Amino acid sequence: MDARFTAEQDEIRRTLRELLHKRCGPEELRAAVDTPAGYDPALWTALAEQLGLPGLALPETHGGVGCSVTELALACEETGRVLAPSPLLATAVLTAPLLLALGTDAQRADLLPRIASGTLTAALAVPGPALTTALGLTGHDRRGEWAGGGRAGGVQARQADGGWRLYGQVDQVLDGHSAQLLVVAAHAGGFARSRVLLFLVRGDAAGLTRVRQTALDVTRPQARLQLRDTTAELLGPDGEEALPALARLGDTAAACLAAEAVGAAGRVLERTVEYVGQREQFGRPIGSFQAVKHRLADAYVQVQAARSAAYYAAWATAQGERVGGLALAQAIQALRGAAAEGIQLHGGIGFTWEHEVHLYFKRAAGDELLFGPVHRLRAHAAEAAHVFEEAGR
Repeated sequence: MDARFTAEQDEIRRTLRELLHKRCGPEELRAAVDTPAGYDPALWTALAEQLGLPGLALPETHGGVGCSVTELALACEETGRVLAPSPLLATAVLTAPLLLALGTDAQRADLLPRIASGTLTAALAVPGPALTTALGLTGHDRRGEWAGGGRAGGVQARQADGGWRLYGQVDQVLDGHSAQLLVVAAHAGGFARSRVLLFLVRGDAAGLTRVRQTALDVTRPQARLQLRDTTAELLGPDGEEALPALARLGDTAAACLAAEAVGAAGRVLERTVEYVGQREQFGRPIGSFQAVKHRLADAYVQVQAARSAAYYAAWATAQGERVGGLALAQAIQALRGAAAEGIQLHGGIGFTWEHEVHLYFKRAAGDELLFGPVHRLRAHAAEAAHVFEEAGR
């Protein structure tokens, strides 16, 4: 493994950081999250047209840039630094890989070029608070019980009039209120022959109701979807089971989320170091006190360790090694620690709505609720690696 970044990777990071510095400062961030969409469409267009961000990891044959997961993770690190609200995670990380892996030739030709150009946003709808289980990060579920098990609950699919109809409800769908395309996991075949399939649902489909929810992390908007006899199109050829594809997606998503959390942790730590060098107590900057230095040094070590883990996870994904869950656990813990120190060391201003340090703490808490918790990510990784099995068994 060559740990050095290529010139192209460095250029992606530099260009993206410059653009976000100009277009996504604290004031722009607050204005964007208060809009109905929850993000700035003009910034999303700029990211797509100038950098090709939505199609960064898509093949050139489908209008993408043709880069790997590593480049996408580096881009997520930069968006995480400024907590940029955008459809990048929902569209490029969670949905586009499924369309690429499972879609028919016609579906790929129709959808992927529009995603790569930024003109089509998409979201993955997994029933219940079980996204990490579906992605294979916090548990094994070979039958897809998280999707309703073919019984009441979740989303049920039935064939009618030569097509498919969906009925059910999905909560906590990232960018589900604004996405133009939804990829919905649903059970088909009833309880006896139940199987999990993925379906394409247009954002304006009849019978679909979408309501934006109040989320702890306002920079990561969520929605509740209600499907009432909603027309849907099966993703991929008939009978293509969704569970293996979702499990494969999990490691890629975890690597990108880890990089995003590392970017946020590094930035909030930088802000805190700057502040303790300015804030004075007893006639001297508080950053000169040994206790403060020790706390920031501990946070720095955590962030650097998490950054190394995230970079390795992004590289290892292409090699077939599944370490994304561990990297995500390390990154969330580092972000939570750095943000907590940031609030503490900023003093009274750190607890106010006017200062943005609390947004980083909410990002850490929100990520752990959606993609964790940390101890379950680590426990599942240990189980998958047979760490605690008796020798010789």
